[in-house]
Amino acid sequence: MKYGANIYVWAERFTDEDLLFTLDRAARLGLSFLEIPVGDDVQFDAARVGKSAAELGIELMLSPGGLWPMECDISLADAEQRQQGVLWHKRALDRCGECGAMAYAGAIYGHPGHIGPRPPDDAEVARIAAALHELAEHAQSRGARLVLEPMSHFRTHVANTPRQVLNLIDQADHANISILLDTYHMVTEVTSYGRAIMDASPRLWGMHACDNNRGAPGTGLVPWDEIVKALRDCRWDGHIGFESYNSRVRDGEFAYSRRMFHNVCPDGDAFVRAARQFMETKFAALTAR
Repeated sequence: MKYGANIYVWAERFTDEDLLFTLDRAARLGLSFLEIPVGDDVQFDAARVGKSAAELGIELMLSPGGLWPMECDISLADAEQRQQGVLWHKRALDRCGECGAMAYAGAIYGHPGHIGPRPPDDAEVARIAAALHELAEHAQSRGARLVLEPMSHFRTHVANTPRQVLNLIDQADHANISILLDTYHMVTEVTSYGRAIMDASPRLWGMHACDNNRGAPGTGLVPWDEIVKALRDCRWDGHIGFESYNSRVRDGEFAYSRRMFHNVCPDGDAFVRAARQFMETKFAALTAR
């Protein structure tokens, strides 16, 4: 397994120097990759950060976690807004190319916070799929994989389960699209974590591993034995990222602004150490049986 973390477990805003320091921190913690959220409010020297990451042996992935205008949404019926969404994601993918990121992952099929009044119909699925095909092609030209993350029905109406994402991938018809499963979002959307993982396994690129309260794995209700067994049963050996929001930044206002109301990540280093130790112990215990 390759373990990594989202920079949000340590910081909300970051400069080039912050990123370089976090890369060093990730290396000291024994991580294999760092997830960098991008958006209109995020500026960094992608080439410089990519060079430092390569020197440290740390891979990068980007995700649309910063300022992302609601009108830049490839699921919208308005063709002009849909094209704005395609161009917005293409700019993020260009940054992937500049820093050598291996993947661009998130709810790219829509926009978190946009919840339609009805399930997506055939026309909506078709226009999303066409945009995803275009983005997957652009991602491939930049050396990155396009990775779709299903999110809970509190965040999107488009794709809440692995099967819904698989349907989008089938419709998009491009080999450069994969899935990332988030154990936090899955808790409201699936009745069996194991079955959901097996469904996704042909396209499964990565996992966001945190508990139902966004705490470190093992601190809540998520069935980790079932998850680890399913990953082993499908012989998966991919990227496991630890994601939360640091609950000390701005006296807790950062985490609160991200709708995380529990003080479960006051120390990013401690969060990562606990999360990794828990996951490694679970995998080791299963292997020893």
